[in-house]
Amino acid sequence: MLRVELHCHTIYSKDSLLRPERLLQACRRKGIDRVAITDHNTTAGALAAQQLDPERVIVGEEIMTQAGELLAFFVSQEVPPGLPPREAIRRLRDQGAFISVSHPFDSLRNGHWEKEDLLEILPFVDAIETFNARCMDAMFNRQAGDFARQHGVLGTAGSDAHAAFELGRATMLLPEFHEAQSFKQALLESKVEARLSSPFVHFTSRYAVWVKKLNPRLGKNPTSFT
Repeated sequence: MLRVELHCHTIYSKDSLLRPERLLQACRRKGIDRVAITDHNTTAGALAAQQLDPERVIVGEEIMTQAGELLAFFVSQEVPPGLPPREAIRRLRDQGAFISVSHPFDSLRNGHWEKEDLLEILPFVDAIETFNARCMDAMFNRQAGDFARQHGVLGTAGSDAHAAFELGRATMLLPEFHEAQSFKQALLESKVEARLSSPFVHFTSRYAVWVKKLNPRLGKNPTSFT
C-alpha cells in the first residue's frame, strides 16, 4: 500500500512559502510515497516538483470557481480561476483529470460550497474531500463524510499543508495506481490515517501572504525566494 498525501501547497500558492524541494524532502522523511501538489489556481509548483521527483509527484491544482473550490489530480493543462463550476469541470474532464471537491462544508473558508451548488455538480465529479486537516471544526469533515455516504460518492483526505510540518497530517493508504482511472479504483480499497491540525497552522498562511505583500517580486516570481 502507498501512503498518499492528496492536498498540499508550495510557494507557488499565494499563502505558502514552502519550496518544492523542501516539500519533497519532508515527504521522503515522513514516508509519503505519492504527493498531489495542489497549488491555488496553478500547476507551476507541481510541475517544478515533478521534475525533481517524477515518480512521487502527482500534478494537481486547487481551482477557485464561481461557486467554490475544486481539487484536481493528474492535471495536464492548468485551469484558470473564476470559471462557472461546470466549465471548470468540463476542462478537467477533457484532459482526463480526477476531480474532487475541496473542504465542501467548511463555511469558515471562501472556497466552501453551498449545498445546492454541490448537488448540482455532484454527477460530474469523482469524489469530495471528506477529511481536510485544516478544518477548524471537526463538524465540517463529519458533514462531508455523511454527505458522501448518503450520495454514494468516493471520499478523499488531505492535509491541506502549507508548511512542511503539516505534511502527512491526513493521508490515504492506497494500492498502486498510475493515472486517474486506476486512482479511482484504488480509492475503493483506501484507508484514511488522519488527524486535525492545530488551528494555529493558519498563521503560517497569513505570514506567507504578509511576506509576499512586503515583497511583491516574490509573489510574481517564487523562484526568487531563498
